[in-house]
Amino acid sequence: MRSFTYNAQPCRVVFGSGTTAAIADEVARLERARVLLLGSPQLVDVVAAVQNSLGSLVVARFDDAAMHTPTEVTARALEIAKAHAVDCIVSVGGGSTTGLSKALAARAGYDQVIVPTTYAGSEVTPVLGETEDGVKTTRSSAEILPEVVVYDVDLTLGLPADLTLTSAINSLAHAVEALYSPEANPVIDDMALQAISGITRALPVVMDNLGDRDARAELLQAAWLAGACLASVGMGLHHKLCHTLGGSFDLPHAATHTAMLPHTMAYNAPAAPVAMARIAEAMRVPDAAGGVFDLVSTLGGPVSIVELGFARSDIDRAAELATAKPYPNPRELTRDGIAALLADACAGRRPGGGARFPRPDLDRMTRTVLASFDATPDPRLHQLMTGLVRHAHEFVTTHDVTDEEWTFAIDFLTRTGQISNDTRQEFVLLSDTLGISSMVDILTNSRVANQTASAVLGPFYVEGPPAKEWAADLAAGLPGAPMWAQIAVTDPAGAPIAGAVVDVWQSNKDGFYDVQLPDLDGPVLRGRFRTDADGRIAFWSILPHEYPIPDDGPVGQMLAAVARHPFRAPHVHFMISAPGYRRLVTQLFPRGGPYLDSDTVFAVKDPLIVDIPAQDDPPPDGRTVGGCWHLLDYVFHLAPDTNVPDNYSEITLGSAT
Repeated sequence: MRSFTYNAQPCRVVFGSGTTAAIADEVARLERARVLLLGSPQLVDVVAAVQNSLGSLVVARFDDAAMHTPTEVTARALEIAKAHAVDCIVSVGGGSTTGLSKALAARAGYDQVIVPTTYAGSEVTPVLGETEDGVKTTRSSAEILPEVVVYDVDLTLGLPADLTLTSAINSLAHAVEALYSPEANPVIDDMALQAISGITRALPVVMDNLGDRDARAELLQAAWLAGACLASVGMGLHHKLCHTLGGSFDLPHAATHTAMLPHTMAYNAPAAPVAMARIAEAMRVPDAAGGVFDLVSTLGGPVSIVELGFARSDIDRAAELATAKPYPNPRELTRDGIAALLADACAGRRPGGGARFPRPDLDRMTRTVLASFDATPDPRLHQLMTGLVRHAHEFVTTHDVTDEEWTFAIDFLTRTGQISNDTRQEFVLLSDTLGISSMVDILTNSRVANQTASAVLGPFYVEGPPAKEWAADLAAGLPGAPMWAQIAVTDPAGAPIAGAVVDVWQSNKDGFYDVQLPDLDGPVLRGRFRTDADGRIAFWSILPHEYPIPDDGPVGQMLAAVARHPFRAPHVHFMISAPGYRRLVTQLFPRGGPYLDSDTVFAVKDPLIVDIPAQDDPPPDGRTVGGCWHLLDYVFHLAPDTNVPDNYSEITLGSAT
């Protein structure tokens, strides 16, 4: 059992398009009236629009927020706030303006309305990182957490590609470290995994088209979730090291997170294998650290901290600073270990070596193929085709299918088609032995109330079987233990259904159906009956016997390759139709027969296992059998068909497909 503690962080979130129009209402909701507006020179138009919407609520404005929240900048802003009797901060921008807003709130208790324009995620955290005398320190308190965050997807549409990428990876780091934090819990785990999936899925789409509003929305929402993770659990090596590099070596915040994340993940991977496996699964890549490196490098992001201004000669000093004070981390922190990590980050080496996994290329191909079906006129066909593409592409990528393996698969399917004909349906066998036929059967029929359980049709049904009368002998002299079948067909309440069409077919004692025996003269062990006024039919046959499906073709080769047997449990097939009722396709299995628990086509269901006891009494129709015989006595229930057309008058029997 997993024990944990979870503290929710209360913060009001307004998310959507055009939500900046609600900022004034949010200030009023907080019962505040004197706003200090924080902006930046890079966002002149955006900040001007917000200021215009706030009108007279804005009593002061400050546009000089800086990276890593220097305390001297905070002091200047605080003087302005006090001089204008400010009671609320509205911050528009990225992590720098958000950090300044938090610093002011921590010092003077101001309410905050944060309007992010990047994917930093810090806007929903009670964490503040400040830099003084070249050292960056962090603290956490309830006063630091903003009261309101207004996410407006429209504000991210103009975010340049480089900032889009680095701020998104910065938020990804929050979710990654949350999964191996000592304070991790199931709530945060789920949020982190959803954030990782959303960021790594949406970021390449946004980088392909910076104006894609839907992808921007997904990315912004994922960044919010990642920030919420940071708000609830402690961070480890990655954040400590990035704060060291930013505060003491003046490296850019988001870009440093981007270049460092693959290497800090690789360092912690041996001590957090479960978390790394979950991250890789969420990213849909073989390896978590390598997958992040590939994502960054493929999209043109920084992979070396040297290109960000870090000098290799500072590795030892940075390692010393990063290990000066103990803090929670999955793997023990050593100066030599951190120095080696920084050396890899300087060189921009891919963690684990090897070639990149082309996840963005694969996803781009999937999007292109899916788009090719956009003009499909039939909505259901569109749903099926795009669903097939998604699942097939995901199978190929998840299992890293090679050219040789796919060529073999194509050849297998080709041979499956070539061996199929009117009397041998190898594709049906393939569907059956993979359990697909039974899955479709379950989906189609298991939700029907008060109907006898269904089972797969199988490959040996023949349309238009010969008509048979009461007490007909389907075996026509073939060897086997005689079996008298007396069958009733009723509605769910037990009322007999007269005139129902009942098709019956089974194999001979040796496991062959008549269509497999070219020397036979006409159909045997199959027939079509119509129920009498009491809803009943009766016939003679033979006790069913287990048999192997045809295993001399591709399906048999597949079963042999995976060490599966080809045998079917003994059974008799039935297909029953009547006007106004759902057609029933099913099988009956003698209790105690072999392979009931390992039927190779997965057709056995407990309600279909029946007693067919041996009898010493004279047969019901006076037939001489020369020994014992077996009795199959069974009642089938048909459910009403709620989709029957008004002009329904004839039974249409499906073909074996």
